[in-house]
Amino acid sequence: QVQLVESGGGLVQPGGSLRLSCAASGVASDYSAIAWFRQAPGKEREGVSCISVTDGGTTYADSVKGRFTMSRNNTKKTVYLQMNSLKPEDTAVYYCAADFVQIECTIKNFPSYDFWGQGTQVTVSS
Repeated sequence: QVQLVESGGGLVQPGGSLRLSCAASGVASDYSAIAWFRQAPGKEREGVSCISVTDGGTTYADSVKGRFTMSRNNTKKTVYLQMNSLKPEDTAVYYCAADFVQIECTIKNFPSYDFWGQGTQVTVSS
């Protein structure tokens, strides 16, 4: 059974930074796509970024381009989301999700991902 565990959330002031981590365990083979999604209270789940493992390509939502960077440590089976210049509208629960079928990752269709972490809260407030 695949397990994804997120960490690194917290309270930060506008303009600040946080780095989220997602550690995968229980996987015999590497996933093909891994992504970050977020969901704010009363809003739909939103794709933030993803990595296609085959070619290392990354995709970002327009709302985070230039501020967020997703990276992957292959050895540790861990992915990171470096979030800079945070805004109050970035406040949400952030989820890590993985899939073993996708060749090119997507952030537009969260049901495409079969495995999810429990989420970590990010609050941007002064």
